[in-house]
Amino acid sequence: MSTIVKLHDVSVNRGTTQILRNINWHMRMGEKWAVLGPNGAGKTTLLQLISGYIFPASGSVEVLGEQFGISDITEIRSRIGLATANVLNRIGFDETVHDAVISSVHGVTGMGLERYADLDEKRAAELMIEWSLSDLANKRIANISDGERKRLLIARALMPNPELLLLDEPTAALDLGSREALLKKLQNLCLKDDAPAIVMVTHHVEEIPTGITHVLLLRGGKAIASGPVEQVISSVTLSATYGVPVVVHQNDGRWFATARI
Repeated sequence: MSTIVKLHDVSVNRGTTQILRNINWHMRMGEKWAVLGPNGAGKTTLLQLISGYIFPASGSVEVLGEQFGISDITEIRSRIGLATANVLNRIGFDETVHDAVISSVHGVTGMGLERYADLDEKRAAELMIEWSLSDLANKRIANISDGERKRLLIARALMPNPELLLLDEPTAALDLGSREALLKKLQNLCLKDDAPAIVMVTHHVEEIPTGITHVLLLRGGKAIASGPVEQVISSVTLSATYGVPVVVHQNDGRWFATARI
């Protein structure tokens, strides 16, 4: 399977409002994508679409070799890891960090009657080490910081070994130190040989970790540009995406942008 996501002339409506408009996008195996755009551009809607939680008003959607409307959507979702703030509401803030991570292997929230093998416990422990959560294992989600919750969501999304990982603004609202620490971990993930395909939504080019290979720019539900990072990110494309004059530069593999208002 060489195609991870393929959208053909996809539009998504919410009531009478068109959120995504005639999107054509092809993501292939081995690629790591960032999706950028201003508020209301349709970024989160795009993640909801490719994770199988909403469906297009028109066009076709293919994810992990399966076509929406033909294949079993539950089976498709089981192959996707989703890290979004809404997941916390489904888990509940009384859940412990350990339980929130490991329960994902069964696709549930909360520890019920499911059985967990030694391999599950081993993987959960490894993920909590990797995402600096080990010392928080027995803490309740209500009692950990926003940065810790962001790392928890990613560890939980990775627990079932997904083929596709979707990250919705993983560094939003973090202070500078927490943001940079998380971006370093995301960089390490992107560069791993066995990493899943990744789609990461963000508002800012500064939050694109090294290791992201491609970028999709959205504005008003339309695709402004898409392709390899070095070909897509420029002052011209970001100015068109954000609707203000933008100057872009690169330093040590990271991108930075300044608006000239």
